[in-house]
Amino acid sequence: MKLLDLTPLTKATSDVIQRSQFPESDLPFYRKFGRTDLTVSCLGLGGGGNISSDDTLYAYEKGINFFFFSSDLHHYLYSSMSDALRKLCDRNSSEREKVVLATVTYIKNPEAAMSALFDQFIELRMDYIDIFFWGWIGTSDAASFSDCLNVSRDLRGANTVYQRTIEKMFGVSECLKKMGAVRYVGASFHDLDLAAQWLNSELLDIVMVRHNIAHRTAQSKVFGKLDANHANRPGIMTFKSSGSHSGALWDAPPNLPQGCWCPSVPDLYRYSLTQNCVDVCLTGMRSRSEIDAAIDGVQKGKLTSQELDYMSIYGDMHRQRLNIQDIDTDRLIYR
Repeated sequence: MKLLDLTPLTKATSDVIQRSQFPESDLPFYRKFGRTDLTVSCLGLGGGGNISSDDTLYAYEKGINFFFFSSDLHHYLYSSMSDALRKLCDRNSSEREKVVLATVTYIKNPEAAMSALFDQFIELRMDYIDIFFWGWIGTSDAASFSDCLNVSRDLRGANTVYQRTIEKMFGVSECLKKMGAVRYVGASFHDLDLAAQWLNSELLDIVMVRHNIAHRTAQSKVFGKLDANHANRPGIMTFKSSGSHSGALWDAPPNLPQGCWCPSVPDLYRYSLTQNCVDVCLTGMRSRSEIDAAIDGVQKGKLTSQELDYMSIYGDMHRQRLNIQDIDTDRLIYR
């Protein structure tokens, strides 16, 4: 199907999404996103896998309502989902308030925020952004990131400086007046100590960190510092759940005994979602089959303590931190 052939979503499609029922589970598919008033699917779909607009709409029809879009890093990959996001989020969409749209800029300068917003509003023809992310916050970015967050009060919510500027550029609408140009502010951290410093800031609503079975430090430095039942905690999102610098984590590490469990990509998503306070696992799914597999995987619920322990061993073997002869064979899982 060509992008131009995509038909607008109908009320029937909307009703299917609203009626989507997932089995009772200790890993609910939908959840409140931290202290925000957003209800999000635990699987988020980003465009880094170059997913098509057709398959992006399929993900929405299957129940995924969280989408992550970049306008200034690897945009050639993300642009393949633009047509779908326009259909879901533009000013004429009846689906807009059921979608959680997150956008990001990797230009860490508060003066760049308006330029990034301008590009995103032009491309997606939308009224508002649910979450605007400052991206790739590393060790050397502490001072500039602080400057960026200092504009949060002017950036998010209704009747702000940024909203009034967007209205001048794109025109006034009821949704824009109600929501503001940006509803919430998030940040993607590559420095976990810096992420921990900002966990309790009123200027930051969503914290996004790398986490997978080979890189588990976020469990102690970020997730472990939060109370899952605290109404004012930030929303927590993970990325890079299925891959690391040591390679694709679904591939068996060297010296793994024959017959030992090799976790699938959906299992790797479940690993992040099983952690304390993790609300959304951002994925780079590329096709309908990957979407179906991920949703089916989540419906299996949280991993058991034995499975979590095994995955830690598996991840350490990927990073060559463990030799097979040093592992208690009772901790291995054969499948």
